[in-house]
Amino acid sequence: MSGFETGSYAEVYRRSIDQPEEFWMEAARAVDWTVTPTRTADAEPDGTWHWFPDGRLNSCYNAVDRHVAAGRGAQIALIHDSAMTGAVQRFSYAHLLDEVARVAGMMASHGVGVGDRVLIYMPMVPEAVFAMLACARLGAVHSVVFGGFAAAELAKRIDDAAPVLVMAASCGLEPGRVVAYKPLLDEAISLATHKPRHCIVLQRPQCHAALKPGRDLDWAEQLAGAPAVGCVAVASGDPLYILYTSGTTGIPKGVVHDNGGHAVALTWSLPAIYGVHPGETFWAASDIGWAVGHSYIVYGPLFCGCTTVMYEGKPVGTPDAGAFWRVVRDHGVSVLFTAPTAIRAVKRDDPAGSHVARDGIGGLRALFLAGERADPDTLSWAEHILGVPVIDHWWQTELGWPALATCLGLGDRTIRHGSAGRPVPGNRFEVLGPDSQPVQVGEAGDIVIRLPLAPGALTTLWQRPDHFRSSYLEAHQGYYTTGDAGIIDADGYVHVMGRIDDIINVAGHRLSTGGIEQIIAAHPDVAECAVVGAADALKGMVPVGLAVLKSGVDRPDDLICREIVERVRNELGPVAAFKSVTVTQQLPKTRSGKVLRAMIRRIADGEDVTLPATIDDPKAMAAVRSALAKIGYGIAATQVQ
Repeated sequence: MSGFETGSYAEVYRRSIDQPEEFWMEAARAVDWTVTPTRTADAEPDGTWHWFPDGRLNSCYNAVDRHVAAGRGAQIALIHDSAMTGAVQRFSYAHLLDEVARVAGMMASHGVGVGDRVLIYMPMVPEAVFAMLACARLGAVHSVVFGGFAAAELAKRIDDAAPVLVMAASCGLEPGRVVAYKPLLDEAISLATHKPRHCIVLQRPQCHAALKPGRDLDWAEQLAGAPAVGCVAVASGDPLYILYTSGTTGIPKGVVHDNGGHAVALTWSLPAIYGVHPGETFWAASDIGWAVGHSYIVYGPLFCGCTTVMYEGKPVGTPDAGAFWRVVRDHGVSVLFTAPTAIRAVKRDDPAGSHVARDGIGGLRALFLAGERADPDTLSWAEHILGVPVIDHWWQTELGWPALATCLGLGDRTIRHGSAGRPVPGNRFEVLGPDSQPVQVGEAGDIVIRLPLAPGALTTLWQRPDHFRSSYLEAHQGYYTTGDAGIIDADGYVHVMGRIDDIINVAGHRLSTGGIEQIIAAHPDVAECAVVGAADALKGMVPVGLAVLKSGVDRPDDLICREIVERVRNELGPVAAFKSVTVTQQLPKTRSGKVLRAMIRRIADGEDVTLPATIDDPKAMAAVRSALAKIGYGIAATQVQ
């Protein structure tokens, strides 16, 4: 595969910053273009760039067809491993091509064409991947919504994207229960102003969905007579997908990623960052409903000619804390990418690492973590248990691929716990104060990226270009505002301490809740934790901590909490005013594993709270409410609806 930059991290990074047009045009050679671009980018007055503006390509061709054309059709492209059903399916590139081409034919027979939106509301099944790639094949724009998402939130996405077609499944599978999707989809369509022409429904054997005559169609019946269709070339800047992320106004933000920049960036990223090459197996233990699933379950590994793993299950409980290591061994995974919360769950249930000690990890050579801050204690534990590099790295739905990392493929091996690494080539990070001026080295402030962003980042927000500019470009002119706060140390390592809102002001002192969490997480009995700033009449705000203990800990909660308070006060000093911490059975999280800290803060402050559509387990909010009540927070006014 041509176009992959080799050399040391420092050399490659310097070239990407000093000669960005030459650097990315060289990277673009690894992509198969219908019309090869002659220009790297067109610059806009606001500092953004449109990448490879005169190029044309098809993302599905780059993910599937070209590998078959190169004689590698027999290689396994996709492994679907369902811990929920106990079944494993393997699809070669040739088999994947056949499935995707016929699903594209099924869509085309219902009028789907270039620029049309298709909403995909499906669990972790191979057909969801087929649907995504089929959209790309036709030049249509897919919008994947996490399966089982609440009807009201799904309706907002239907109205915003205005899909001509919905691809759905009858149900998803969770430990101990079947989640029926079709009633949620029916309610969402009834709530939405926009009405899709058709819904094509995959009937899973665990739950048969009732179909509405005229609108709903059976997937198997429609596919049976569908012709295989070819790829349609689109402009580099044409949208590949819309992925919604929560907006502060209650209206979801439709993050748009293009075809050309996306293909170049992801094709470059797998060998450069993860050190993974064609023919190897890469596993992103995420969901296709999230950015990680788009980039590193579907597009990235397939662009690079790798084998990708799609897992329907949990890190624990399906059946035990050895689930991830079983998948790694069974399928020859070289590199695993998951969320820190998944590893914390494994650590909580198997603190001694008995599953790894007994059965091993096969040929796994690295573990990458992202999605939430990875505390040093979790990193150290995983390194000790696995005996391979464990790398925290950072990116966002908006960025589409990592912007901070330890780039294994570029010879970088220096891992600094507490940091998400150094800037990935193409990204220039700075930390700015309220005056938009750089702060001193080691001082906290707003983490920003100097424009232009690297290829693969968002190009706009769907139908909201003004909101795109106000959300990301206006706070600091010439920069993309990440919304995160942190520091850059003297060696150039970026430490992401949390969202800007997670910097709290305690009697005039700015403190990072992430820094306090790092201290709490180091306590030997703590599996995971969260710290929020609660309102205080005297100090303005005070930090309040919640700790989840490891399995098997039988020491009194009060004793552990006293030890935690002492640790924080010893390391941060009395300025932290930290004296409130309590033990909870679980923390409320999104389905992608992010702790709902803003929701915890509102509970602590006694505000009314409505369960968000993204919450993974509604019982977690009740557990937090009960735990906070024990230390005098949020007792009277809080109502969990």
